[in-house]
Amino acid sequence: MVIALTQIKGVGYMFANSIINNLKIDSSIRIGNLSNELIKSIENIIQNPTSSNFPSWFLNRRKDVETGEDKHLITSDIDFTVRNDVEREKATGSWRGYRHMFGLKVRGQRTRCTGRKGGAVGVAKGGRVLPAQAGGAAEGGAAEGAPAVEEAPAAEGAKGSTVATKPGVENKQAPKTEKKEAPDAKKT
Repeated sequence: MVIALTQIKGVGYMFANSIINNLKIDSSIRIGNLSNELIKSIENIIQNPTSSNFPSWFLNRRKDVETGEDKHLITSDIDFTVRNDVEREKATGSWRGYRHMFGLKVRGQRTRCTGRKGGAVGVAKGGRVLPAQAGGAAEGGAAEGAPAVEEAPAAEGAKGSTVATKPGVENKQAPKTEKKEAPDAKKT
């Protein structure tokens, strides 16, 4: 009985247990074996628990903002009411409303390391860069079994710097800009 009643959204373990105790129903009975009268009485208590001497602290919506009375919400009423509360906070411009608007934590939790959204932030991978060759292979020609490496000329503005690349592979380190000359200024 208790587990079957907790399947209703808005009815927790303690609320289901107190319903069973209030109606004096055996908790070991399966819910399918109940009479129609007991089912009606369970429905009445769930819809209006204040009529069955439930204390106000047991309800899930005390001092409702619009009506000021104590209620117990079930099923889709819970989602609807929470959505309306969040929209009301956004409209009034409260601190909680701003936190809801920007998708941040509302109840004072830390946000430095937890609650992050999106992918990992880091250094983006670039193109393929060849590792530097050891001593003799770069100076005296290609070593045995190693692919041939040719020297690419440096940009015209750089003094004596060269970058080694494989044939057919783009050189990511050397700039591809051509030096443009300024137009001749007329002297008058």
